[in-house]
Amino acid sequence: MKKSLFMAAAVLVLAACQKNKESEAAIESAANDTITTVTDPVEAAPATTEENSEAAQSANAEAAEEIKAVKSETAVKVEYASFGDKILADKAISKEEMIKKYRSLKPGDTVNVKFKSKINAVCQKKGCWMSMALPGGKESFVKFKDYAFFVPLNATDQEAIVSGKAFVSETSVAQLRHYAKDGGESDEAIAKITEPKIEYKFMADGVLISK
Repeated sequence: MKKSLFMAAAVLVLAACQKNKESEAAIESAANDTITTVTDPVEAAPATTEENSEAAQSANAEAAEEIKAVKSETAVKVEYASFGDKILADKAISKEEMIKKYRSLKPGDTVNVKFKSKINAVCQKKGCWMSMALPGGKESFVKFKDYAFFVPLNATDQEAIVSGKAFVSETSVAQLRHYAKDGGESDEAIAKITEPKIEYKFMADGVLISK
């Protein structure tokens, strides 16, 4: 009798243990089936290259306008002394443009023009001629119409604007030496003048020289 009771108790204990194992397995399965949601942080979209480019162009444009305004405020107006006919300073071509015109001329040709450059030399006797700088070490030899006016003897290195007729001509050795003497050249320098040369010349009716 006791043995039968013992066996029955053992069966009940084994059944209970099996039930507990089944419950734990069910709980573990349920835990594994749980869905975990991960939320990625949303990053702000970077500005596009086009937007950056437009912003840079806008900033550059504003800076350029400011620089232009400052230059306009600080620009110094050049004042000129006038000789001969009254002429205006505007629309004078540059020395670079002037030498192109000279190179297109032949002896006997003339062209009406107004150009601006630096004075290289002035006649030191009475200011009856002057030479004006051209590119490449060339010069324009300027005389004054009808010998009607002269320029200051100390005008060398000043900026000048001349209006009149440009032409080219061949100048003799004698004339070149005469001009060199008037310009204050030494006897040694004058003696080295041994050949005539084609010169760029100008007959001015009006001259402006910076003060």
